[in-house]
Amino acid sequence: MLQELVGAIVALVCVALVYAGMAARVVKQYERGVLFRLGRVAGEVRPPGLTLIIPFVDRLAKVNMQIVTLPIPAQEGITRDNVTVRVDAVVYFRVVDATSALVKVEDYKFAVSQMAQTSLRSIIGKSDLDDLLSNREQLNQGLELMIDSPAVGWGIQVDRVEIKDVSLPDTMKRSMARQAEADRERRARIINADAELQASKKLAEAAQQMSGTPAALQLRLLQTVMAVSAEKNSTLVLPIPVELLHFLERGNRPDTPPTEGTAHQAPEQPPKEITPEETTPNGDRTQAPDLNGAPGPEIGRHHLTPNAGGGSRSD
Repeated sequence: MLQELVGAIVALVCVALVYAGMAARVVKQYERGVLFRLGRVAGEVRPPGLTLIIPFVDRLAKVNMQIVTLPIPAQEGITRDNVTVRVDAVVYFRVVDATSALVKVEDYKFAVSQMAQTSLRSIIGKSDLDDLLSNREQLNQGLELMIDSPAVGWGIQVDRVEIKDVSLPDTMKRSMARQAEADRERRARIINADAELQASKKLAEAAQQMSGTPAALQLRLLQTVMAVSAEKNSTLVLPIPVELLHFLERGNRPDTPPTEGTAHQAPEQPPKEITPEETTPNGDRTQAPDLNGAPGPEIGRHHLTPNAGGGSRSD
């Protein structure tokens, strides 16, 4: 009799241990437990820790309450200014109501993913290309609002939505590169023209200042020559001073006409060319002086007398 009683007690203890093992559930810190009793939600959400359920009657569903990072596949669309782009994004959300996340939607992760893809395509169609490239903060806020509106009823809160990348066609990239290059060239020309204007004003002031002191222009010229020669060039270009040009201009001016009351001077006669021998009117021949101005030796006079034969002879 005693042995039978001990056996029954041991059997009950074993049954109790098995029952306790089947009824015990552990909910982790980042999870919440939703109890379904005979298919209906029973009681409150079970907090983290050890909890007991009725085996074969209750079912405990655990919901992760951590922030979920859900990548959105790249969506291709046409912007408002008729440019084809591919945009991908990422959604950060978490479950705030475990019961609604299990009861009101079949698979909340899949539902959020599909809603994010639809909202992203809608944002692409409503935005311009410049907004997608430069005004992403505002687009992120609009996309977050579009996803969060239906997700609130599912017990889900969208924390943040970020557009990761915007892919453009190659032709559009080349067009944008040419546009940016033209804009930079335009700004460079404007800056260069502004610099030329300022430089011309300063040069005009410097010229006006130097016009009163010509020595300053000479000093500036010497400074320029020194600056050029310091670079060890093989050729040195030396500008002509302005004073030399003025001097040459005065030298090339025509003579001033004579005034009234002054006598006109006769033009000078060119010197007479002296031949080696010259015959005087009396028939005498003389020798021209040499180049040093000394008179030549006297040849003498020759008197011509008539000859009997009709000729003449000289004495």
